[in-house]
Amino acid sequence: MQLKDNYHTIEKPVTDILYKEKNSKFIGFAYPIQHEDEVKHHLESLKKEHFSARHWCYAYQLGTETIRFRANDDGEPNNSAGMPIYGQIQSFDVTNILIVIVRYFGGIKLGVGGLISAYKTAAQMTLEEAIIVEKTIDSHFLLTFDYKNMNKVMRVIKEKNIDIINQKLELDCQIEIATRKKNAEQVFDIFNHLYEVTIQRIDL
Repeated sequence: MQLKDNYHTIEKPVTDILYKEKNSKFIGFAYPIQHEDEVKHHLESLKKEHFSARHWCYAYQLGTETIRFRANDDGEPNNSAGMPIYGQIQSFDVTNILIVIVRYFGGIKLGVGGLISAYKTAAQMTLEEAIIVEKTIDSHFLLTFDYKNMNKVMRVIKEKNIDIINQKLELDCQIEIATRKKNAEQVFDIFNHLYEVTIQRIDL
């Protein structure tokens, strides 16, 4: 089985995507997120901006290998809003994303089936407007060596197309590097066998 070392997310926020159903307005927002704290921040600012709306339903997913997600109906009937929104996150195969659908009630009840359809459509329209990008899952390592070994370290970094995240180049040097997960073992072995160079994994 090939190691999966890439994932898809959205490049930047998508805002104000409008879907109407029987006088109710459903306004879609999507945000790239890295932490659960950001969910609260985005919801608070949307509630300020759309203070006269009736519902702020949302779903989010975080993580690439260990997935965390939540779907919230915010007062709509059970599973009529959050899960249809989350279903679209799964359909588009994106992660590290929050989708919020703000609903202004138009006076006509839609019923559970109507709500499921409306929230699903609003989330789908929002994601269709998003720029979806592929990112790699990287492994990070710390290299430690004396300055005199700089050339051989840099040669490997260049040959293997390894990203430098941080570097401290003095008499004793430290370089933090990142490489795609599928190349991690090979990169670790190369540096591990380099004389007078130590390599250790960094857990992010």
